[in-house]
Amino acid sequence: MGHLYPPLKAYHSEMLDVGNGHSLYLEQSGNPNGIPVLYLHGGPGAGLSPIYRSLFDPNIYRIIGFDQRGCGQSSPFAELTNNTTQELLADIQQIRQHLGISKWMLCGGSWGTTLALLSAIEQPKTVKALVLRGIFLARKEDFDWFLSSQGGAAQLFPEHYEEFSETIRENDRNSSLIDGYYDVLLKGDELSRTHAAKSWCMWEERISMLNNTVKEQDLCQNLHRATSLALLECHYIKNGCFIDEGYIMDNVSAINAIPATIIHGRYDIVCKLESAYKLCKSWRESQLLIVPEAGHSVSDPRISDALCHATDAMAQFLNSQSK
Repeated sequence: MGHLYPPLKAYHSEMLDVGNGHSLYLEQSGNPNGIPVLYLHGGPGAGLSPIYRSLFDPNIYRIIGFDQRGCGQSSPFAELTNNTTQELLADIQQIRQHLGISKWMLCGGSWGTTLALLSAIEQPKTVKALVLRGIFLARKEDFDWFLSSQGGAAQLFPEHYEEFSETIRENDRNSSLIDGYYDVLLKGDELSRTHAAKSWCMWEERISMLNNTVKEQDLCQNLHRATSLALLECHYIKNGCFIDEGYIMDNVSAINAIPATIIHGRYDIVCKLESAYKLCKSWRESQLLIVPEAGHSVSDPRISDALCHATDAMAQFLNSQSK
């Protein structure tokens, strides 16, 4: 345990204008001449967390991260206009071209795995390798697992799910959960929006780690993140993440030749393990590491340790291939 690299400050940060009124916060750390790796954060709407820089050996990797549209330090904040999966994928390619990189490694967790997979499928010749944590395939069954009263998360955490759903039932008993939250987050008064955002994030945080105790006051201290996470997740899930049902699994053949390490917690309640298992079985050059006694969150020591070992091993492999 405890294999995380010491946290580094970014050696360069900037705001990148990607058009249609959006500017992305973009930063780099590590070795400017190292293996370029783009880290894709989760959510949608979570923004970058400093821990991501500690997952890579800073002597080996050129570590690149950005806040996706509408969250973190990107602007405008919590903006839904011109905020779709297709536009995020275009942003990824614009960042690569802006930095003068022809080919890089992609790393991401949760929703970040969805973007990494879609980007690799769309532009396989630009991807050296992938390291993915907590696979989310954006199928209806994945949304249901996370949000439905009959889903795995609700069945395992019934008391927390009841509290999560009651937040909306107080306002509109006729709406579906996702529609109810979306309506309040978009149209409610400030108090209702704040309550809904904190409730949404409380649900997600409670099911993200084993033995995790989340306090409401902790969420209050990061209301900025809670606001963008709740609104953008609702926006994307309500729209099926703007991709066709089963799209990723239907197109795995496009990335069969790209090496990948997939890491998934045995007790990941946010993203079900079946997704990672099914993906690996269909992806020739992938390997799956199931982490025992671990959940979903990258801050779980067992997950972060596995990620560090995976990025170290991938660097060794890529360097051996280049000789």
